[in-house]
Amino acid sequence: MRRADILARIEAHPLGDTPAEMRPAFDRLTRGVDIPLPHGIKVTNMPDVGLRVTGPRPGPEVIWFHGGGYVFGAPDTHLRAAARLAARSGARVTLPRYPLAPEATWPAQRHAALAAIPDGPVPILAGDSAGGHLALVTALALARQGRPPPALLLFSPNTDRSGLSDTRRANEDSDPMVDDASDRRLARMCFMGMPGDHPEVSPVLDDLSLLPPTLIEVGAEEVLLGDARVLARRARDRGAFVKLHEVPGMIHMGQVWAPGWQRANASLGRAMGFALAFGGERRRAS
Repeated sequence: MRRADILARIEAHPLGDTPAEMRPAFDRLTRGVDIPLPHGIKVTNMPDVGLRVTGPRPGPEVIWFHGGGYVFGAPDTHLRAAARLAARSGARVTLPRYPLAPEATWPAQRHAALAAIPDGPVPILAGDSAGGHLALVTALALARQGRPPPALLLFSPNTDRSGLSDTRRANEDSDPMVDDASDRRLARMCFMGMPGDHPEVSPVLDDLSLLPPTLIEVGAEEVLLGDARVLARRARDRGAFVKLHEVPGMIHMGQVWAPGWQRANASLGRAMGFALAFGGERRRAS
């Protein structure tokens, strides 16, 4: 796929205004193209958990929380991205189902995320957009319990509603997937009046010294570029190890177009390398 092909699909598949419109529209947008999964991938549907994607060789355990503003998206919409990660790193990637807003409001999503963490060694946590927010909040909660994940993989995470980010409005014309007003509307459905400077709404305000080694991938023209920059800067100021990649031409949630789009593949490739570097010692049994 070319970037122009993806932009045309986004233009042809508006998400609508209500959850009832957004959920099937996002499903059609992301799953309505014939892009086969990588060779050697096994997908297991676990009704009470989500999807588990197993690569062709042993690798680290990863839990990936899907994006969609906490209102839409599902494990199925992110299956190709998880499969690409599993195929190249050997990871076993779990895509949990978690409750969506407005039927379920915060902290139901955090409770579900913590419930998805197995006993024993904590897996690598990953997430995109709102799923990146969920992975980040979950990692901090686990660290407070003395069980930090070995690494954190964040793709365009939604991390700041306090006003520290300077791109939420400035980049609206260059971001085909997100605008500030729509993002605020989705947040109201989930956080239901919680203040923007609450550390679970804006985790850039939390104790980022607790972060494990963290990789952030974000498009250089995205609305959430500032969120990623603020997170990286504040985490580094507190001694955390953070790698930030600002990718020209990357589309918000662009990883869902793997393995058909080379920018998505390159982004996931960097994540694979990071996962193996920092989570390789916690490998699943073959």
